[in-house]
Amino acid sequence: MPRLRTPVRLTKAQQFSRPPLARMMRLHQKLIAGDFPNCSKLSKELEVSTKTIQRDIDFMRDRLGLPIEYDQLHFGFVYTEPVTNFPSIEVSEGEVVALLVAQKALAQYRGTSFEKPLKVAFEKIADGLKDKVSFQWDGIESSISFRGIGSTAADLELFETVSSAVLKSHELAFEYRKLGSSGYEARRVQPYHLACIDQQWYLFAHDLVRSQLRTFVLSRMRKVQNTRMRFRRPPDFSITKHLSESLGVFSTNGRFKVRIAFDDFAARLVSERNWHPSQKIKQLPGGTIELRLELGSLEEIERWILSWGSHARVLEPAELKRRIRRSAEAILSDG
Repeated sequence: MPRLRTPVRLTKAQQFSRPPLARMMRLHQKLIAGDFPNCSKLSKELEVSTKTIQRDIDFMRDRLGLPIEYDQLHFGFVYTEPVTNFPSIEVSEGEVVALLVAQKALAQYRGTSFEKPLKVAFEKIADGLKDKVSFQWDGIESSISFRGIGSTAADLELFETVSSAVLKSHELAFEYRKLGSSGYEARRVQPYHLACIDQQWYLFAHDLVRSQLRTFVLSRMRKVQNTRMRFRRPPDFSITKHLSESLGVFSTNGRFKVRIAFDDFAARLVSERNWHPSQKIKQLPGGTIELRLELGSLEEIERWILSWGSHARVLEPAELKRRIRRSAEAILSDG
């Protein structure tokens, strides 16, 4: 039987006010037309407060990534870059399934406190679609899966505190245990970005005491508090730029041109994936290849090369050769 829903009663103001998406679409149309809309004019036209319009603009700029800026000369907002389509308006059945696949990609959190919120979040998205799409959750469950090795699970309350601080630009205070340390240290940071990289959650934040951008693993944080102290994230900060020379999350400490030769067994496996934006693959005789990378550190590439065993051979730099040799000798050592 279809599920019955209790009718939602709207106030008189809610019945006649435009929904947020309709307001943002109207704003988008004016920006495309070059009309230089501002909060005062739009609030009168759409019969909402100026604060509501400002929230819509903030959402479009900060959450949807649209290039909106205020033009002092024309007293209105403008797109600073060409924009053709408003993001995330039309959702097809295939895109809904894609959302499910994305949810399934987080399967390493099955059985943790994350599993239920993920499923609820998807159901809310599906329920909010203009054209309802029927799907069988159990069918997707049995048809698509992802398997993670060595995954970690952060505490849900901690994750919500950190993510809220990132979105609202609030400073965080917490205790942190560095890798290899037996104790915790007090930290106070301005959180810039939260990312899940290689099945691990990382916080990229400006450490106020050390005056440096630092990377924190959520599973090593405790007693996290949102101080409610607001800060302004640097407009030129880009997580893509910050990690452009990293194979994972390690900070840049130099510039290394890496060349690795792979035998015919590993060549196809390596060629099938994009490991780094700088990668270049040269085909060699006998089905072998040479992989070239430009990286800012060697820690992560060292572990990656070791994972290939005898199928990989370091050509340069000399420092990476020495590191691989030391690691291999340590593995074979009797202690």
